[in-house]
Amino acid sequence: MGDTMKRRLVLGCYALALGLFLFSGASVMRLMGGGEKDDAYQQLEMFARVLERVRRDHVDGENLSYRELVQGALKGMLSTLDPHSEFMEATKYEDLKQDTEGTYGGVGLQVQAKDGALVVISPMEDTPAFEAGILPQDRIIKIDGKTTERMNQGDAVVSLRGAPGSEVVLTVQRPGQTEARDITLKRADIRVYTAKDIDNRRAFPLGEGKVGYVRLTQFAERTAEELEESLKLLESRGMEALVLDLRGNPGGLLDQAVAVCEKFVERNQLIVSTEGRSAASNTRRVALSRGKVRRVPMAILVNGGSASAAEIVSGCLQDLKRAVLVGEQTFGKGSVQSILPMSDGSALRLTTAKYYTPSHRVIHEKGLAPDIEVPMTEDEEAAVQLRRLPGGKANLDDALKGFEEGRRAAIRELVEGDRDVQLERAMDLLKGVNLFGKRASAEGRTNSPSKVQ
Repeated sequence: MGDTMKRRLVLGCYALALGLFLFSGASVMRLMGGGEKDDAYQQLEMFARVLERVRRDHVDGENLSYRELVQGALKGMLSTLDPHSEFMEATKYEDLKQDTEGTYGGVGLQVQAKDGALVVISPMEDTPAFEAGILPQDRIIKIDGKTTERMNQGDAVVSLRGAPGSEVVLTVQRPGQTEARDITLKRADIRVYTAKDIDNRRAFPLGEGKVGYVRLTQFAERTAEELEESLKLLESRGMEALVLDLRGNPGGLLDQAVAVCEKFVERNQLIVSTEGRSAASNTRRVALSRGKVRRVPMAILVNGGSASAAEIVSGCLQDLKRAVLVGEQTFGKGSVQSILPMSDGSALRLTTAKYYTPSHRVIHEKGLAPDIEVPMTEDEEAAVQLRRLPGGKANLDDALKGFEEGRRAAIRELVEGDRDVQLERAMDLLKGVNLFGKRASAEGRTNSPSKVQ
């Protein structure tokens, strides 16, 4: 390559990197004023020298393009910021857009890169991963034999997705276990209902003490609409209290989280706020008039798989004394990712703000503590998930094969006994609240003065 061509390529690299700095809002003059260590030009010069040195001296340098090297550098830069920021190539950005539209081929796993490992936040209901028995907090060691040690969240999503009917092999290690196991999953179209009843269906029977139960599996485009349908059914049957189950809910769309809260809080009440470095990142979402506001006593079930939008709903209703949180500490994913498209079809997913509850509690990396802590063992959590499998107890024998032989008998007993200690505690709480309310109402009527004739 001639010196002239090389200079042009280096200058082009300068322009690209400088454009990235300007695009993300950096002020070159301000940075230059911060001292030599923060001199943008000096750092860009170093970047260009390293780029050329790699091309010249790496054993496979002749096979590396400037585009590959620069995109690799961008991926590295974004991945060092936080687990959720990333540089997305054009194909990955297209996958993201398909995700927001509600259909894609995959296995149904919500994952996060955490402490150098790929951790399962939660498997989505009615998906291959869920049916295979993968649990929250499981670690995915390999995908199709490729280690996930340095894999960011975006790369993991790309590896897990694919054409419906194709297979992917996950090497999974469960917390507290030393051995990992391979699980072969067949990808499918991920389209699921997000509002389920206690039997993992959509019939919504009323429980003992006129306590209703609705479980939201995630926050998708129709979650608030599905919840409204379920509430109307329960109300037609005389519901006097409600358990909202957000355990294992990995989150989803902010608008849907706000719409869910609006069903239980008064108009103009603050639901959630976001705060970031730019004015555009500082927002306040308040309840608008969107139909009937429910005032029945509520308990919300949460655990370590409750994340993001699930934490926004839980934090809002807890702060406003509108619901009691029962269960375990939530996951702690409360940051806002903005999608910034680039001219070549790629995009940046950049963390630009954090979510705050109405009382200004930060969710991110802290999570929410329940009002009533009810811990569950791994076997109890597994039993709750197994009861939700398609076919229920009829498929229990096959499902138990995914667990160590020494645990199978205990898990079977829990499944067949329909034990769910967190749900039982929430139901008892609400039945007690209802009973107390009825007694207080009756005493008020008894002690009220007679009408003068």
